[in-house]
Amino acid sequence: MAGICVGYLVQADREPTALPPLSQPSIAQAKGAGPEPLSAARDRKVKVDGDLRKLLLKKPRGAGKAVVEAGDDGWMDLAEYADTFKYPAGAFRSLTEDEEFRRAAVTDWREGSTFSVQIRLVQFRQEETGTEAADAASDGNYYAITPDNYDTHSWPIPGTGDGMVYVRSKPDTSYGVSLYSAEAHAWRGDIEMQVWIYDTKPIPKAKVLDLAKRQMEQL
Repeated sequence: MAGICVGYLVQADREPTALPPLSQPSIAQAKGAGPEPLSAARDRKVKVDGDLRKLLLKKPRGAGKAVVEAGDDGWMDLAEYADTFKYPAGAFRSLTEDEEFRRAAVTDWREGSTFSVQIRLVQFRQEETGTEAADAASDGNYYAITPDNYDTHSWPIPGTGDGMVYVRSKPDTSYGVSLYSAEAHAWRGDIEMQVWIYDTKPIPKAKVLDLAKRQMEQL
């Protein structure tokens, strides 16, 4: 008991110990240059691996809805995309087995009562040859000038290597109406671009070329 009392008296005679301050000392910030900016290749990969629909051209002000809208909320699934080919079943098999189809974004609109536009961005995984997008664009260029597409005139898309636009000077009357068409095919990295234009009047070269150039600039 005496020991307890002595200990208590010793503690009582001592000056109280100050508590540590509540605020912590400020930490000096590191000096020197910040992180290096992304390289062009890495920056582009971030862009194209995001929402592909954001890379599509915006609809012009005043443009209306397409007569038949493609896709669902800006996306075309594999079955719908394969259905755009002349032989859908074969295209579906090729896209899944050989061409490493990943996804396709689409936008379309109508200007006036007859001028309609559809733009597709088709992305490939490119795990086999690494040239799937280039091969798809090459196929588009090939079929654009087949004998079925008579009176077709073509021009290169500046800055795209082998990108091309095609304008037909004679209409297709197989649908019961005279329908002129134009198209464009190009690629960049793992994305193939397609532009399709239809009108009941001849389509100016400048119109399809402008659309193709501006869309490629988005990639």
